[in-house]
Amino acid sequence: MNVKITSVLLFLVAIISNAQNRGHLTIFSEDGDKFFLILNGERINDVAQTNLRVEDLPQPYYNAKIIFADKTKKEITTNNLSLTDVDDHFMDVTYKIRRDKKNPSKMKMNFFSMAEIEPDFTPAPTLYVMHYGQPRVSQTVTTTTTTNAQPNGVQMNANVPGMNVNISIQDPEMSTSQTTTTTTTTSYSDNERPRPSRGCRNGYAMSPRQLDDMLSSLRKQTFEDTRIKTAKQMISANCLSSAQVAKMCQEFTFEANRLELAKFAYAYCVDPNNYYKVNDVFTFSSSTDELTEFVSGR
Repeated sequence: MNVKITSVLLFLVAIISNAQNRGHLTIFSEDGDKFFLILNGERINDVAQTNLRVEDLPQPYYNAKIIFADKTKKEITTNNLSLTDVDDHFMDVTYKIRRDKKNPSKMKMNFFSMAEIEPDFTPAPTLYVMHYGQPRVSQTVTTTTTTNAQPNGVQMNANVPGMNVNISIQDPEMSTSQTTTTTTTTSYSDNERPRPSRGCRNGYAMSPRQLDDMLSSLRKQTFEDTRIKTAKQMISANCLSSAQVAKMCQEFTFEANRLELAKFAYAYCVDPNNYYKVNDVFTFSSSTDELTEFVSGR
């Protein structure tokens, strides 16, 4: 019996260990320069991005190359790009592409941050996510444009003393047409498709860690007026779920500020159909009624 239990435990440990033997890499351009990423000689993305995340990378170190869509910018080559911490545990690592302060025409890629891997990580809408090793498929879009030329014909001029004759004969059967076909092929994996471009609605809410960081920053503000300005600034740069909006509203003491923030955050909510959850933060029914009326009007 003990042998069976031990075998099961070892099997579970092996599964967990294998699941953790993958690292995640995010690279973003500080100035919005679009780029292609090459890892160990393998081209990762076929469409140039400004904010790229590659998940489930099996190697602890990679030789990376950044090729910019703008050919005037020099490539960046980095050897031994690490996805592990000092204890060789795979991590969620982020690198930043920026311009060299001493030489603005030169681009550099620097380490930005490292965090524990979150199983329930939710990417931002602007983040282009790929899963390493997924097969690519091709999608071909063909556009055909037909232009009809003017009917062909024959023109003749005859000059007779005292008379100028101009004869023009148009033959419909001699008319021509020109057809131009443009074919565009896009390659991507099922997990490489671009995120929805419809704003926050049906998009992706921030991760729990991002929300905790924002709330921690808000709590450092002494005055509530300053806090609400800071909250609006944070919200306008992110997307939140209705539950996350409720948590943020709870950081404010005054009912009026909670209501003001709830109205402001509605435009940045990924699941507005669940916005009734925000009602729980109010003490007075009048505030609930006002928010409900506001949402109905949108």
